[in-house]
Amino acid sequence: MKHLVKIFVLTFFLLSSTYALAEQKIVYFDLKYVLNQSSAGKSAQDQLKKMFTDNQKRLENLEAKLKESEMDLIAKQSVLKKEDYQKQADKLRKEVSNYQNDRRISIEKITTVRAKAKETLLNKINPILKKYSSENNISVILNSTAVLSGNSDSDITNLIVDQLNKEFPSIKLK
Repeated sequence: MKHLVKIFVLTFFLLSSTYALAEQKIVYFDLKYVLNQSSAGKSAQDQLKKMFTDNQKRLENLEAKLKESEMDLIAKQSVLKKEDYQKQADKLRKEVSNYQNDRRISIEKITTVRAKAKETLLNKINPILKKYSSENNISVILNSTAVLSGNSDSDITNLIVDQLNKEFPSIKLK
């Protein structure tokens, strides 16, 4: 009799938990797609690309000038006194060091701006997701990278992109 009661209670809990899980609505969206295809995401990418190409051009010009200075110094090596040559070589080394430091700083700046832009977009997406889940009685929203298989009706990516485009059409990077 004890075993029959235990089996009954266990069956009751399994059925009730299965029913509770069946009531939950789970959807997913592709965060990478939203970040890349939304108006604000595309705007951020364009601005980052422009910053990168501008820095690249500036750094290439500096590098060309340094190479020219190096070639000029090598050509003058036999003409200059040893002390003068050493001073100019030290000056060139310092300029190269400054160039490398400038290059590192500009790359770090672009990386920081990119991270801030992504964080800003994520901060704008989060309220949209919360609002959508409360309006549509959704229990869980997953990133599509965590979903192995799913019904295409459960994919809300385009809805999120449309809503993000309405609420946050562009982003300005510093």
